[in-house]
Amino acid sequence: MAIGTFNDQTLSRRAMKAELLDAETELRLAYAWRDQRDEAALHRLITAYMRLAISMASKFRRYGAPMNDLIQEAGLGLMKAADKFDPDRGVRFSTYAVWWIKASIQDYVMRNWSMVRTGSTSSQKSLFFNMRRVQARLEREAAAAGEALDRHQLRQMISTEIGVPLHDVEMMEGRLSGSDYSLNATQSAEDEGREWIDALQDDGAQAAEIVEISHDTAQLREWLLKAMNSLNARERFIVRERKLRDESRTLESLGTELGLSKERVRQLEAAAFVKMRRTLENQSSEVHSFLV
Repeated sequence: MAIGTFNDQTLSRRAMKAELLDAETELRLAYAWRDQRDEAALHRLITAYMRLAISMASKFRRYGAPMNDLIQEAGLGLMKAADKFDPDRGVRFSTYAVWWIKASIQDYVMRNWSMVRTGSTSSQKSLFFNMRRVQARLEREAAAAGEALDRHQLRQMISTEIGVPLHDVEMMEGRLSGSDYSLNATQSAEDEGREWIDALQDDGAQAAEIVEISHDTAQLREWLLKAMNSLNARERFIVRERKLRDESRTLESLGTELGLSKERVRQLEAAAFVKMRRTLENQSSEVHSFLV
């Protein structure tokens, strides 16, 4: 059965007309697929149990997913079950397939519930699909006993009931209570088209900060040029190669090029820095405060 070529009503009608397999036929088809990779046997097995997949998919309609998509996922789970089924274990295929169908549908629902990933661990899945039911039951029981539960007590009871950590309950409660909204949606009718995205803080530099950075950069460049001009040609070359290149050159490579020892290049570099610092300090106290 090509699942993707029919809508949910067509799939349901075709599934209801499919044959019912007895245990012996089911076993024979399972062996044919496992041992011989007989695609005709697989197709017959899948078609016969597609009604089971559709029935399970219908139980998840309340989560808002399109029924046809749920059936698609149920069919994928059914095919995974057929691929992994071991007929030697003495279990009916339908019993084995239920787990795979349910797992496939649940994964799909959780993936599409929110743009924010809801979770995929077994405890998170248990919370997602059981928390509201358990919460409603606990609230009914408390009301019948004349008790009032605050949010913390209710979360603690849900945590104990489902067997998951309390922080997982708190996280899932927030996820289930919220909805996804487009940042391009208007905030309210009074805002005349103002969108939520307009209210987001710009992480980039603001205008005043950009001007300040540009001014400081220009000033530092001017000071650096004046300091470099106080050096002789060899000193400027050493400083430029050691400090102003993307990849600084080593003392040894400069010594080889200049015909000097590595130690002599180091001494010239240190003397150049002293000379540059003196030049900058003589210009103004403002430069001095920058360097300290």
